[in-house]
Amino acid sequence: MDNFNLFKGRKLLIATKHEKEIVIAPILEAELGVKCFISSDFDTDELGTFTGEIERKHDPITTARNKCLKAMELTNADLALASEGSFGNHPSIFFASANEEILILYDKKNDFEIIVKELSTDTNFQAAEINTEHELKSFITKAKFPSHGLILRKSKDDFNEIVKGIIHPAALQKSVDHFIATYGKVYIETDMRAMYNPTRMNVIEKAAIKLVNKINSRCPQCNFPGFDVTDFIKGLPCDLCKWPTNGTLSYVYTCQKCSFSKEEKYPNNKITENPMYCDYCNP
Repeated sequence: MDNFNLFKGRKLLIATKHEKEIVIAPILEAELGVKCFISSDFDTDELGTFTGEIERKHDPITTARNKCLKAMELTNADLALASEGSFGNHPSIFFASANEEILILYDKKNDFEIIVKELSTDTNFQAAEINTEHELKSFITKAKFPSHGLILRKSKDDFNEIVKGIIHPAALQKSVDHFIATYGKVYIETDMRAMYNPTRMNVIEKAAIKLVNKINSRCPQCNFPGFDVTDFIKGLPCDLCKWPTNGTLSYVYTCQKCSFSKEEKYPNNKITENPMYCDYCNP
């Protein structure tokens, strides 16, 4: 089986309404030989919005998978891709915001899916309640406005009046003046929808490249695509005492088609761990 024969010439549905195909389609068409298309029949906002009017009911992977399934059902496609973004505090870097993008390629014809994640601190994600011109100027500078869009509403949890996709200074000032005159304040946040956020688009593009690389990683036994890390084993020996540490000793690769498994030692090009990370030498 050849990866390009598996996909070449097939139509691939990108389930999006936020123009993500702009960065995803060129990569997949060039590397996999597919012909990408989108459909206006499926509104991805039905599964959740960043601003919270519609709550995301499932985790990001399940949500992205449901996007593929629903979009394929509406269009009779047998190959689809969807992404789902999450924003918040970085899981390991204190005081840093992060953007995690999940991409799923779902192949109904061959009954498999391939998933990748891209975690980045390169994001302008933020929100604040403001009521002065000084606070507004400070916020929009950090938010990279007007190259990046903004969203305004009365308060964080009030969705009765909301203005999205603001990219023009005059429109911003008019809306800010309205909210402050009416409510005495305004809640402002970055518009994280892809078409209004070039920084997020860059992260989605990196995720698409990672997806292609994973697809092109083939199982040594059956040649099926998506041969990738499924587990890791701790136990890298301490450079000083030689006792096992929590450092990664090896990665385990597994094929989702034939279940062939392979262990690769020293994936980080390290054969020993620094004693400062050893529980015995540095308890």
